[in-house]
Amino acid sequence: MGQEEHTDHGTKPEHRSSLQSLLPARLARSLSAQLLVLTVAFVMLAEVFIYVPSIANYRETWLMDRINAAQLATLAVVAAAERGVMPDLEAELLKNAEVKAVALKRDNRRELLLASPMQDMIAARYDLRNASILELCYDAFEVLFFGGGRTVAVAGEPRFGGGEFIEIVIDDTPLRHDMIAFSGNILLLSIAISIFTAALVFLALNRALVQPMMRITANMVRFRQYPEDISRVMIPSDRRDEIGTAERELADMQGELRQALRQKTRLAALGTAVSKINHDLRNILASAQLISDRLSGVDDPQVQKLAPRLFTSIDRAIALATDTMKFGKAEEAPTRKQYVPLADLATEVVEAVLPVDETHIRADIRIDEEEQVYADADQLFRILLNLARNAVQAMEDADGTGTLTVACEMTEGGGRLVVADTGPGLPDDARDHLFEPFVGSARKGGTGLGMAIAADLVRAHGGRIELHESVPGRTVFHIYLPDPDGSIAPAATSAAAQ
Repeated sequence: MGQEEHTDHGTKPEHRSSLQSLLPARLARSLSAQLLVLTVAFVMLAEVFIYVPSIANYRETWLMDRINAAQLATLAVVAAAERGVMPDLEAELLKNAEVKAVALKRDNRRELLLASPMQDMIAARYDLRNASILELCYDAFEVLFFGGGRTVAVAGEPRFGGGEFIEIVIDDTPLRHDMIAFSGNILLLSIAISIFTAALVFLALNRALVQPMMRITANMVRFRQYPEDISRVMIPSDRRDEIGTAERELADMQGELRQALRQKTRLAALGTAVSKINHDLRNILASAQLISDRLSGVDDPQVQKLAPRLFTSIDRAIALATDTMKFGKAEEAPTRKQYVPLADLATEVVEAVLPVDETHIRADIRIDEEEQVYADADQLFRILLNLARNAVQAMEDADGTGTLTVACEMTEGGGRLVVADTGPGLPDDARDHLFEPFVGSARKGGTGLGMAIAADLVRAHGGRIELHESVPGRTVFHIYLPDPDGSIAPAATSAAAQ
């Protein structure tokens, strides 16, 4: 019922085809019914093109039969030329030949051999000797529409070289009656052929096209009603033609749509959970901030050394918790760009991911003290933090050793940041969905949100992030950030990360 309502509202009456307007509403929506009607119509149209030369040929044959019969009648006249032909015999010859008069030209002399008393004037003259197919067709339809009760003269070539030409005078009424009967037979035969051909074509196309299309259409309707049901995904057939391609593409599209729906569902659930956690998390961080403020009064040198980093980390955590709801709504906080000293920021990132001195993973920061990039400091910190944390986790999961490299190369138009590691490299499935949440994680149990967040933040800067290289023993990410004029540095191999 819902589908019929959708169809009726989606198709306006004035936009329907002329074929659909001739059919009942239910049949007009049926591809099978339209196919059957079109097949019959096209076969009948083909029969029209066959009928035109056929009726012309029938008329020509009919007239030639009269000419041949008239020539045979003239033989009796020629045989009795010395004695003459009796009037009764002449009338009988004309009646058997179904003509009114016969004239024969031979030896450059035209002679009227047989004639009956005629009172009607000759209405038309036809010459069958050099008539073209167009002339024959035109003359045939002239007889059909305007013939009957006319006296016409017809000239043709005599058989067996009996002269130069023979001309007969006839009444075209019998010719018209026979042509009408022939047309009726052709019409009945055409209808029978059309129905038989249409049935064969309909059965063939219905099996090859209509039924598969009905199957695809029904599957699309069922899938739309409940896309989450995996049993409603299209099961492609083994066909290798366009129908098979459509089935396979539909199945792939439905699978991708189901995956996208699952991701959106998980994101919605995550947003709900984060919104509940956010309130309590901010309270906890506020308490931690109060405690950290008391640490600032402790005279211990080690505490005084680590306290500023703790304060900064807690402040960032509070700001991140405040912006969490905005991220859950897909509305990241607007960037507040300024020139950021990159060396200090990279050092802070490294200290956040490698806080323990006993770790076997070392950091290699290849950034000059005076190098700066035009970016939002907090968001750039999050970008580098996500990349660096993933790199450290990959090396820890491998053998616990390696080198984390953070480098920068200033180019025309902006800066290119490089984050590289000596880990095992990314698997193929992680590369295919690297910046997609929940499917791009390279670690078992990971969510892939870190790379998705980094990519969103880079795009918010008007830049781009890309996986430059990933092989066993080396993975390199490039981050391109534009200058204030908005241009982006072109992709190139960074000498700083070699």
